[in-house]
Amino acid sequence: MGYSDVYQSWKADPEAFWMAAADSIDWVRKPIRALNPDKAPLYSWFDDGLVNACWNAVDRHVEAGRGAQVALIHDSPVTGTLHKITYAELRNRVATLAGALRDKGVEKGDRVIIYMPMVPEAIVAMLACARLGAIHSVVFGGFAANELAVRIDDCKPKAIIAASCGIEPGRVVQYKPLLDGAIDQAEHKPEFCVIFQREQQVVPLEDGRDVDWHGFQYGAAPADCVPVEGSHPAYILYTSGTTGAPKGVVRATGGHLVALNWTMKNVYDVEPGEVFWAASDVGWVVGHSYICYGPLIHGNTTIVFEGKPVGTPDPGTFWRVIADHKVKSFFTAPTAIRAVKKEDPKGELVGNYDLSSLKALFLAGERADPDTIEWAQRILNVPVIDHWWQTETGFAIAANPMGVEKLPVKIGSPSVAMPGYEVQILDEAGHPMKPGELGAIAIKLPLPPGTLPNLWNAEDRFLKSYLTTFPGYYETGDAGMVDEDGYLYIMARTDDVINVAGHRLSTGAMEEVLAAHPDVAECAVIGVADDLKGQAPLGLLILSKGVNRPHEEICGECVTLVREKIGPVAAFKRAVVVDRLPKTRSGKILRATMVKIADNQDFKLPATIDDPAILDEIRAALQSIGYAKG
Repeated sequence: MGYSDVYQSWKADPEAFWMAAADSIDWVRKPIRALNPDKAPLYSWFDDGLVNACWNAVDRHVEAGRGAQVALIHDSPVTGTLHKITYAELRNRVATLAGALRDKGVEKGDRVIIYMPMVPEAIVAMLACARLGAIHSVVFGGFAANELAVRIDDCKPKAIIAASCGIEPGRVVQYKPLLDGAIDQAEHKPEFCVIFQREQQVVPLEDGRDVDWHGFQYGAAPADCVPVEGSHPAYILYTSGTTGAPKGVVRATGGHLVALNWTMKNVYDVEPGEVFWAASDVGWVVGHSYICYGPLIHGNTTIVFEGKPVGTPDPGTFWRVIADHKVKSFFTAPTAIRAVKKEDPKGELVGNYDLSSLKALFLAGERADPDTIEWAQRILNVPVIDHWWQTETGFAIAANPMGVEKLPVKIGSPSVAMPGYEVQILDEAGHPMKPGELGAIAIKLPLPPGTLPNLWNAEDRFLKSYLTTFPGYYETGDAGMVDEDGYLYIMARTDDVINVAGHRLSTGAMEEVLAAHPDVAECAVIGVADDLKGQAPLGLLILSKGVNRPHEEICGECVTLVREKIGPVAAFKRAVVVDRLPKTRSGKILRATMVKIADNQDFKLPATIDDPAILDEIRAALQSIGYAKG
């Protein structure tokens, strides 16, 4: 069947579609039905089934005779180490850690925070929790103490599993002082902390609270998998909230397993045994879905990469990993590819590696501008697939389903809606809009299995944040349009659609134009306050390495380009060159923060910002052209 057949088969009978997909998962007790609508709009999936996520990710492959297959490759250019762990070895490690946690009283429903860098032990800790039916919450390693404290108080963990440190290019990031500070600040205190000591930073342990990773597990009997209901939370993942308080996105076990397993073949086109690499971090949703659970559930080899796209040691590190490990499907964020492009504009380092194993590059996490896609297509000579999803959804809302049918790529679009998602473009009153018209992107309820059923201990906030603006729909917070062929275009966050003299304009459309300038490596457009027009667009430009032309000249060309491509209605008249843009650690550009700086408004430092010092640089650049004056 082609894409249209598959999508229509879901639409005609969603229950039958997802029950068939559930047959690919091992159940302790098979569900009788897929969807439970009794508490709509709080839907649940497979809640009458019993299942275990760890069994599906690890044990079943060993039981099927594939224990000798490599499950996990840890490639760490920052430490110069490489480890390969088979499915059988992974099962033994996970079962032993789970046994030690069980002996300390961790059981089904308990929460465990994991505060780790990109090391195999992070995956082992996640799976050990899943083995016991404990609910893990991974917090990005190196997160500030106060942010970690907020998460401790929200989910109230029985235990915290942490590493002594993380390794960044040229520096060691000490985790233990941050952990200690967070526990001091938090009202809730964990019963114990398991500390994985890394040789780069061995830390003293707190008597009576901290236990050493290895000593803790010594002599522990392996734990069996604990069956849980399909609706039982597998994990809580905190995402930034507009009010400043993080939102604890809940992932239910059954739907999570079914949906991720379905995507590995149908979206990413990999077969069990093949190598899949998502260059992300376990602190983000991509790390949960496509470093840990998705590839392992499906029986792939997954890569845990401890490095950066540039600087570990050079912009060829991605290509080296692909060549060394015969990666078939590679997934990263557009910002990572732009970083490589900035340092190696001609893609010359690709020529140093045999990339014949690579069949597709997938991009997600932010809008993929056409210039970045075209550059990657040119240097890699494989399909470059933009796809769109969110922390809340856990897997792609829209994608090019490479394992079903390789649809034509329309640059600038993440392609078409996946089964489970009926995507609508709505105006402010909730009415459907015509093809080509910009509006709010909403998804008709119920959301598919694997998406968030709720927020942790915050049902009212869940309803208000996602289900209230457009009754009967999930509000994505993104703005865009659909073309005549059903291809979706994500143009901006709803907050980034600016109103210039009554015209609703997409900052994303302007960014596409700016990114096409030959000297621009990366850019962002924000809407700043304007006395005459309400808002006016302002471009921030990062130039490619080696560009030595006057900045005023390049900015002038960019202004002309936007005027030519979008028209005078855009009122695009100002641009400024900057060395870098403020981003979250997952690569999202902090446009709303830059708007507040430009308009001289107070703002809360985003918890996920990669380097707060960038904000001072942005303020100085904006002041140089007349903004951010206070």
